[in-house]
Amino acid sequence: MADVKLAEKPKKKKKKAAKPAKLAAAPKSEKKSKKGKSKDGFDTLKKLADHPLVADLLAVGAMAAVAAIAEQGFSGKGNGKTGGSSRAVKDAGKAAAAAIGKRLITEFEEVKKASKTAKS
Repeated sequence: MADVKLAEKPKKKKKKAAKPAKLAAAPKSEKKSKKGKSKDGFDTLKKLADHPLVADLLAVGAMAAVAAIAEQGFSGKGNGKTGGSSRAVKDAGKAAAAAIGKRLITEFEEVKKASKTAKS
């Protein structure tokens, strides 16, 4: 049989640093499960998609994209140029992003003007 040491004392464990307390931690009973969070996230996205500004931004972006594709003469068959369709799609994305950005800037400027007149 193997030699067994019976009188060996266990080594003392070093104390771990205290973890910082969480701010405003909710009790366990109030915490939501992962399923609840994803449902809340979906509901939030759904409400956001219903907002008139979001619909307007999507419309502006889509119109700019279609205009950029039409400008390139894009067709499903291709025009004989290598990479022509991918270039048209890239340009459409850039045009959509630029149009959406311009529309957002316009909206923020209108809100700033309205808040200044409200303060006066």
